[in-house]
Amino acid sequence: MTAKKICFFGMLMPAAWLLSEVAVAQTTWLDLLKFNGDIRPRYELIKEDGEEDRERARFRVRLGVTAEVNDNVDVTIQLATGGGNPVSTNQNFDDGFSIKDIGIDLAYADWAPKDNLHIFVGKMKNPLHRAGDHALIWDGDFNPEGIALKYESGMFFGTISGFAVEERSNADDSLLFAFQGGVSFEVSNSNKLIGGIGYMDYTNTVGNEPFYNGKGKGNSVDIDGNLAYEYKQVEVFAEYKTKLGDYPLAFFANYVENAKVDDYDTGYAVGAKIGKAGKSGTWEGSVAYQELEADAVIATFTDSDWRGGGTDATGFTIKGKYVLADSWNLGVSLFLNEIEKSAAMQRDYMRLQIDLEFKF
Repeated sequence: MTAKKICFFGMLMPAAWLLSEVAVAQTTWLDLLKFNGDIRPRYELIKEDGEEDRERARFRVRLGVTAEVNDNVDVTIQLATGGGNPVSTNQNFDDGFSIKDIGIDLAYADWAPKDNLHIFVGKMKNPLHRAGDHALIWDGDFNPEGIALKYESGMFFGTISGFAVEERSNADDSLLFAFQGGVSFEVSNSNKLIGGIGYMDYTNTVGNEPFYNGKGKGNSVDIDGNLAYEYKQVEVFAEYKTKLGDYPLAFFANYVENAKVDDYDTGYAVGAKIGKAGKSGTWEGSVAYQELEADAVIATFTDSDWRGGGTDATGFTIKGKYVLADSWNLGVSLFLNEIEKSAAMQRDYMRLQIDLEFKF
């Protein structure tokens, strides 16, 4: 081997070593990240008595990443479409092919000082249990902001949380303090019972605008359009999970009452779900009936699809989903409601949604 070749290979060796070190560092860094996302085109039809029928094409996009900070702490950031609505990440296909809005949907840290205790800080996934995964009180896209402690030990679970709802420069802020506890235990083989209670206390609502867009959405407002009542919500819930042959089968019931109001102060939901949409060819279906009186809960954060979002309505939610291929679902949702009962303006409301959901 000539001197030039020896010199050439001598220079390559440190470079190769450096590249290998960088590759190892990059691999280690990437190993700490977990990515997730989905794209969901939607067709929607809305029929409401006294209004023109409405058809529209919509979509949702979400992209998230979770990073491991250390053995006890993870951080999650997720971007989503939606234009700022706290209970919807949908965008319309309209406005002359305009650039669509996207914003921060999640931004929180998850600290687990013990295996059965998690402390969340930031804009987080809703830490409160939703019976039957149904939106009687909270929409599925509701991501509150603040701090929450979530504890599980054996059959017991509980959550204590404090959320910042509205900061005001010329008046007291509105906060939400939420507490929830329950039990989850096996009754027998393939049979599970879950039950619990919750309490949600909003501060400084009376005389202030309804949250987010200033619309009551069924809540009582004064002559200036400000909230007329306080909201101290008490809930009781139960679920029973079993099997029907090879299919998972679940029933649920949820009741909520606003302790600070004398009339139109309660809400309840009952429902059932069968099947599980998982691998290709699997399916699931559900049906629920609920009645949500005008001031049972804060209307802003309820299901954005049922009755068009808000309270003061009754009716059914019927859903089905079929997995066309791995990570590719076809979904159908139908909402059949009677709205604005307390306002003596009762009318029928129907919303049909057909979704194609792609997950990655």
